[in-house]
Amino acid sequence: QVSLVESGGGLVQAGGSLRLSCAASGRTYRPYAMGWFRQAPGKEREFVGAINARGITINYSDSVKGRFTISKDNAKNTVYLQMDSLKPEDTAVYYCAVDLGRPWVAGVAGNDYDYWGLGTQVTVSS
Repeated sequence: QVSLVESGGGLVQAGGSLRLSCAASGRTYRPYAMGWFRQAPGKEREFVGAINARGITINYSDSVKGRFTISKDNAKNTVYLQMDSLKPEDTAVYYCAVDLGRPWVAGVAGNDYDYWGLGTQVTVSS
């Protein structure tokens, strides 16, 4: 069992920045990949980015590439999502998730992830 807690969401103006954190606890002695997903009202969940257990492989969706950066602090079992140049279309609930089955892959499919956080709201005003 792995528990995830996201934090750092909020309201920001377009062009601004936010940094989300996802702290993992529980069976974190196993290697795991971590992904970020988001879901806007009335839309399907969307892949944002992911980082593998070694922190070497990182994938981003085309919609955030060049604006968002994923990093991790293994000592703190925490992964960060730095979001810069935010746009109103980035408004969504952001979720982090852990993939225990394929820790060396930064997967893009939500179905590959085993545990999910409750999400944190990000609202970007125009």
